[in-house]
Amino acid sequence: MKKILLGAAALAAMAAPAFAADIPPRPYAKAPAYTAPQVVYNWTGFYIGGHVGGAFAGDNSLQGSDARFLGGVQGGFDYQFAPNWVMGAEAQYSWLPNNNNNGVLFPGGTLVTSNTDQLGSVTGRLGYTWGPALLYAKGGYAWRDGNNLGVSVAGVPQGFTTNGSHKDGYTVGGGLEYMFAPNWSAKAEYQYYNFGNTTFTTGPADIAGRSFRNDEHTAKVGVNYRFGWGGPAAARY
Repeated sequence: MKKILLGAAALAAMAAPAFAADIPPRPYAKAPAYTAPQVVYNWTGFYIGGHVGGAFAGDNSLQGSDARFLGGVQGGFDYQFAPNWVMGAEAQYSWLPNNNNNGVLFPGGTLVTSNTDQLGSVTGRLGYTWGPALLYAKGGYAWRDGNNLGVSVAGVPQGFTTNGSHKDGYTVGGGLEYMFAPNWSAKAEYQYYNFGNTTFTTGPADIAGRSFRNDEHTAKVGVNYRFGWGGPAAARY
């Protein structure tokens, strides 16, 4: 019996390499390449921010041609859909220096000065986004502090009347906004304000019956903090 067991063990030892040789080698599998996560930008949500820039009166305005500094705040809400379109609403308020030195001197010696030191607007906004960039147009209601007119001849104030204060008007504009960090975006925009025409119904002879446009061209840069719904950006793998 002992000899039989020893013989069987010897046969098994001799057969093991032959069976191992018949097993095919495991094929080599290359590790999958690393794919960086795709960042998906989300413009949906509320935001607040501030801006600075300059204001320039139109050619037929009583503001004069000098540029004036402005600064202010804004806030609004955006909704992204379909999937690269963004629509929303924004309220904006700007302050300008209170300076009545600009004006128009008429041939008869009458000097008319005008000053707008506050501008506001409530607008709708529609834009197209690709990645972190948003190109948009805006338009809606505009307001200003009033028609702060002054009329004088040789430094002496003169009486006058106009056809209204022209405090309310409209605004249109557009710009580019860029999401440069989580919850933060920067923008540059142009905005035009129009408050209609002011007509002098009475006053010195060289201005009585004359009509002038009340408008402002503005250029602004600003920064917004975006609260978002779930954050302004997410990683997609």
